[in-house]
Amino acid sequence: MKLDKGLIAGSSTLLVLSLLEKEDMYGYQMITELSRRSNDTFQMKEGTLYPILHALEKAKYLSAYQQEAPTGRVRKYYAITPRGRELLSEKKAEWAQFSHGVDQVLSFT
Repeated sequence: MKLDKGLIAGSSTLLVLSLLEKEDMYGYQMITELSRRSNDTFQMKEGTLYPILHALEKAKYLSAYQQEAPTGRVRKYYAITPRGRELLSEKKAEWAQFSHGVDQVLSFT
């Protein structure tokens, strides 16, 4: 079943920040890790991910740095900032409230 793009768009910041909560990652790594962790439920494209990363970086929720990979290629890594951790905490609380409300409506008999 294909997910409504609106559902994904509304949770994309939460998903990206959650990926970076434990380790810094580069873009393609985030795409593959999101797919892996969600059992292929989330298939984020580069054209979706990079505008999110740039907006979060501009707002100081993320920082970025370049590092050479073992292959010799230079990659841009993203790291969550303390301000980003605060936003992640807020987004997690928001999601918990939202999902609880949806569950309540769906289970109403």
